[in-house]
Amino acid sequence: MQTGGLLKDLTVRETVEYTASLFARSQPVGEVLSGAGITEIADRRVGKCSGGEQQRLRFALALLSDPELLVLDEPTTGMDVEGRRSFWSAIRKDAEQGRTVLFATHYLEEADAYADRIVLLRQGRIVADGTAAEIKAMAAGRTVRATLAGAGEALLADIPGADSVEVRGGTVLVHARDSDAVARYLLTQTDAKDLEITARGIEDAFLALTGDTAEPGTATTASGTATSGAF
Repeated sequence: MQTGGLLKDLTVRETVEYTASLFARSQPVGEVLSGAGITEIADRRVGKCSGGEQQRLRFALALLSDPELLVLDEPTTGMDVEGRRSFWSAIRKDAEQGRTVLFATHYLEEADAYADRIVLLRQGRIVADGTAAEIKAMAAGRTVRATLAGAGEALLADIPGADSVEVRGGTVLVHARDSDAVARYLLTQTDAKDLEITARGIEDAFLALTGDTAEPGTATTASGTATSGAF
C-alpha cells in the first residue's frame, strides 16, 4: 500500500520475523531481506528508516508468502529520487525471478521505464493497453523545438504540417504529424537555429488518450485518470 502500519520501535529484522511467524509457511527472513535490498539496515529501528526504506520493508513483508502476483498501490508516493530508484531496482530484480508485479502509479515515467505492459484507465474503462512503445505510438506526431528570437505565434500560425505551436520566450515548440515539413519551413523561411526533433513521450500519449481532444467514447478529461503497469 501507499502507507501501512509499521511498529516504529521494532527493528527491520524484528518486523519481518514477527510477520513471518503469522504465516503457516514463509520464505526465509534472510532471503526476503536480501530480495528487498534491506539487509544492510536490518538492525535499524523502523522509526529511523526513511520513507523509501520503509516502503522496501513493506515490500519485504509482501514477499514472505512468496506470492505469484504482487499488487502495489502507488508504492513510491512521497519518495525522493534515490529512494524511488532503489525501490524499483529491487522490484525489477524480484520480477526477473518470474513473479508478476502489478502496480498503479501517477508517475508516468515509472510506467515508461519499468513496466513491460501499460494499461491506461479512465473512469474504470481501459483506453490503451500495450508496451510503452505501443502506447507512445498511439500519440501520433513529434515535437520540433527551435530557438527563434522575436518569434510570435501569429508569425508561426501557418507552419505547414503543424498541429499546434507554443512560444516560450525565444523557444518555439511545434507539435506536428509531419515534422519534416515543419523543420524544412523553420530552416528555410525563418531564422530558427538549434533545431531538435523528438518523438512524443508517455505523457503526451497519456494526454492524447485521456484528454479533451481524445476520440469520442475514449475519454473526455484527464481528471481522475490513473496509470497501471506490470512487470
